[in-house]
Amino acid sequence: MPKKAALSASEQTGIELFSKYYGRFNTWLYRKTGGKLGGTLMGAPVLLLTTTGHKSGKKRTVPLLYLKDGARYFVVASKGGFPTDPAWYANLKASPAVEVQEGADVKAMQARTVSEDEKAQVWPRLVRMYKAYEDYQDRTDRSIPVVALE
Repeated sequence: MPKKAALSASEQTGIELFSKYYGRFNTWLYRKTGGKLGGTLMGAPVLLLTTTGHKSGKKRTVPLLYLKDGARYFVVASKGGFPTDPAWYANLKASPAVEVQEGADVKAMQARTVSEDEKAQVWPRLVRMYKAYEDYQDRTDRSIPVVALE
């Protein structure tokens, strides 16, 4: 499959602004309703991931699509196929102790980037859940990280 065109700077800015404000609204709505509203996006389940800012030390929460596998969750640091990783990924690499909210259930977990072998196993399931992940990977030169929350 041919590589997709990279996003232009103006496209990236527009997506970042939309994501920032949509993420804040979705997080508020999710928390207010225990995930009854804001708990899915395009048919895929959404959780709230809270990390500690690697520079600020402040708690930061983002809504993310996830794939549940037993007691583990898999999330994708895609940032829509941008050339750089999302800020939440840098945060959890610096401090892997995170908080996960699935519906009304909140729990402390540990985050780790999966190995390439593990990614090869879980990536097809993630793409079946959310087809755009494949497009995102085609759009960027970086290998999009997959994170296990355990």
